[in-house]
Amino acid sequence: MKKYLTLLVSPFFFACDSSTSKFSEEDGLSVFNADTLKKHIAVLASDDFMGRKPFTEGETKTVNYLVEQFRQLGLEPGNGDSYIQSVPMANILATAAPSMQVKSGKGSFMLKAFDDYIVWTDKTDSSFTLDNADLVFAGYGVVAPEYNWNDYAGLDVKGKVVMVMVNDPGFWIGDSSLFKGKAMTYYGRWTYKFEEAARQGAKACLIIHNTAAASYPFSVQQNSFNTTRLKLDNRGKDIPNCDMIGWIPEHVANRLFVASGFDSTLLKKANQSGFKPVPLNLQLTTSMKVKASFNKSGNVIAKITGSKRPDEVIIYTAHWDHLGIGRPNKDGDSVYNGALDNASGTAGLIEMARAFKSMNKKPERTIVFLAVTAEEQGLLGSAYYAENPLFPVDKTVANINMDGLNRFGKTKDMVVVGQGQSELEDYLNDAITKKGGYLSFDQHTEAGYYYRSDHFNFAKKGIPALFANSGKDFVGKDSSYGKAMEKEFNEKHYHQPSDHYDEKSWTGEGAINDLQLLFTVGRRMAFESSFPKWKEGSEFKLTREKK
Repeated sequence: MKKYLTLLVSPFFFACDSSTSKFSEEDGLSVFNADTLKKHIAVLASDDFMGRKPFTEGETKTVNYLVEQFRQLGLEPGNGDSYIQSVPMANILATAAPSMQVKSGKGSFMLKAFDDYIVWTDKTDSSFTLDNADLVFAGYGVVAPEYNWNDYAGLDVKGKVVMVMVNDPGFWIGDSSLFKGKAMTYYGRWTYKFEEAARQGAKACLIIHNTAAASYPFSVQQNSFNTTRLKLDNRGKDIPNCDMIGWIPEHVANRLFVASGFDSTLLKKANQSGFKPVPLNLQLTTSMKVKASFNKSGNVIAKITGSKRPDEVIIYTAHWDHLGIGRPNKDGDSVYNGALDNASGTAGLIEMARAFKSMNKKPERTIVFLAVTAEEQGLLGSAYYAENPLFPVDKTVANINMDGLNRFGKTKDMVVVGQGQSELEDYLNDAITKKGGYLSFDQHTEAGYYYRSDHFNFAKKGIPALFANSGKDFVGKDSSYGKAMEKEFNEKHYHQPSDHYDEKSWTGEGAINDLQLLFTVGRRMAFESSFPKWKEGSEFKLTREKK
């Protein structure tokens, strides 16, 4: 753990076992170039690309740029004779009424939209109304038989508004004996809360925001208030949705508890096994108008066909989209450039393709480079690919996802998100230890990062998926530097206009080092005949074994 990482390793021939063909350990590594990477980041994160939001001119420029780069590299189209997989989506603009009336037995008061709550819809009807709809507090809004937990037991919420807590049972009081302790499960994600409320027949669902439990401030949600949102075009499919969904700050939730004769201790009681939902005897009235249009966005996909087992594929992913043009910050900047998130990963995908294309010995398996759309809208592009794969799921060896590369210098470590999920973790460990570094693991498991990027949609299909982030142990820096940089980005720049490319501070060295490691993992699999496996205890293991 005291050794520094080096950019290149000594030349030798590597074979992990008898099922692996021999290849030069240097092959492809020296091609990676920080200047080339930064050039792509600068273009993709420029104001000219308008924040790369789907269904805008920014998408057209981004997709054209990626297609041209893949074409110049000599990569084959990944969808027949096309580099594009069309993704049908609905573009929904929900404009909320400026206030919400709360009526109780003691009188009524008003909550102010944006300040006290935000709401939107995933449905495409022209308007929605809550008219004295009953409000019910349903704890965490979780139905998890394997944990013997059901917040909706014995409750009929049809036509009602449910108010639920973000994250998993136990988190708000630090009880690590429940669910997976500090580590969030999918039951803790806000997307699950809305899905379950809809399955239960609720008319609306409001999630109580807490910065620690959500892992970001309420302002992140406010930035998307009364702006367009995208969903997959599910017309004709029987997929339940609430009429309204949204967030409410914890202090406002406490105000509602008090108005109903309770107090904030309900938030603690909800962490107890056997907690029963509480009707709050409050009625909510508000409305929203909706404009919906339907269009197609694009996943960009290219490939290098394998020389011996072309039907077996390794897929590298990065999402090309960001938030477009939105609410101005205090400096008047309204372009959400998304330089780190995720111009960096998209540029890394181009650089990864360049490295594989340069190899003297052609990969024996097909290598696919997939830049997906609408990650910021709910992992939509990867979800569509997972449901409409261009390569058979049972022949897809693995997914390696890149979402945010190291902006600064090299690190001695690399962080695996989702410790203990698959053998890809061991592959990366082998690669980094050979370079004198070490593997570390996500320390913010309560944030549920393994469920928050595009690899998750591959994992749900049983495909082993690796998501590794920049390390924190920077060469030449003290141990606090990496954590401070992460904290600063999450608090000041995540999903803000200030996530822009800085030529002076973005060295590219750390990103190149990490890309080389992820390349090494993919290259190893490209010459193997075996498939990496899920580890015992992974919730995705059984799905793969059924294939």
